[in-house]
Amino acid sequence: MILVETRVAPSGIHGNGLFAVRPLPAGTPFYRHAPGFDQSFTAEAWAALPEPARGFVRHFTYFDRDSGRMILSGDDARFMNHSDTPNTGVPTGASFVEGEPVVTVALRDIAAGEELTCDYRAFDGDIAWKFGCVPPTAPIGAG
Repeated sequence: MILVETRVAPSGIHGNGLFAVRPLPAGTPFYRHAPGFDQSFTAEAWAALPEPARGFVRHFTYFDRDSGRMILSGDDARFMNHSDTPNTGVPTGASFVEGEPVVTVALRDIAAGEELTCDYRAFDGDIAWKFGCVPPTAPIGAG
């Protein structure tokens, strides 16, 4: 669930992207997973969906390696694009606590109108598929 005001607009990175409406100082909490608001799918539940729903879900979810589930944001967080130098992410030194949602923050000051980015490699177990390193028909989490 996005915790700050954002908008979706055409991206210079890929397709549409997510942009900050107001400046975000470094350290500002930006996103946290919210069960019940965000959806999760097992691989079996995903496979049972009709096409094109499977394509939509695979494109807009990330594969959580720990739970083995595909996570679909209930808001526009699904429009965040990848960057090798992201401006949002988990703060340095943060640690996962069982049962508590991971909160991502602004890693540096972000200007109003700036595209918000994340590093897919930090959390997405389906990254090889998203980057085209495995065939489009590869199983979820392959590679």
